[in-house]
Amino acid sequence: MLNHFSSMEDLQKYHTYLISEVRRRLIGECQERTLKCLHLLSNEEIWFRPNSESNSVGNLVLHLCGNIKQWLLGEDDVRTRQAEFDEQGPIDKAVLKQMIVDLMEHSERILENCMVEDLLKEYRVQGFHENGISILIHITEHFSYHVGQITYYVKARKSIDVGYYKDIDLDKK
Repeated sequence: MLNHFSSMEDLQKYHTYLISEVRRRLIGECQERTLKCLHLLSNEEIWFRPNSESNSVGNLVLHLCGNIKQWLLGEDDVRTRQAEFDEQGPIDKAVLKQMIVDLMEHSERILENCMVEDLLKEYRVQGFHENGISILIHITEHFSYHVGQITYYVKARKSIDVGYYKDIDLDKK
């Protein structure tokens, strides 16, 4: 795989850019947004399911923690994925928030120690064969997807703008 890059220096740049972007999206944006949404909801709202085919915000938080632990932290033999969705709660929102904070602190340590070789290495995760790059892309897009679901629920339930971009001019050219 190293042959595909013009130099080790280029490969190191790509590594630096990728890790930086994963940190920004996952630890910066997703963590902050998840914590904000949990803050805005009551414990009852966190565990509300609109129907039997939908998950509660609490279920999504448990699922995100399980996914990152399995895909990034390598804890695949301890995860019972279905239990994340079967949980009815209530697990207090303070506990859920701390789970997210602890998860992101642990993720930060993994990202900090990630080497170029780790990105190119092959891993077996949840029955799939993945390389380090695909794992980082997966966890980032997967977390973001579910944060979008959580955000949608908060906006619909509370009839509020969560204000993620309140201080940014998104029409600026």
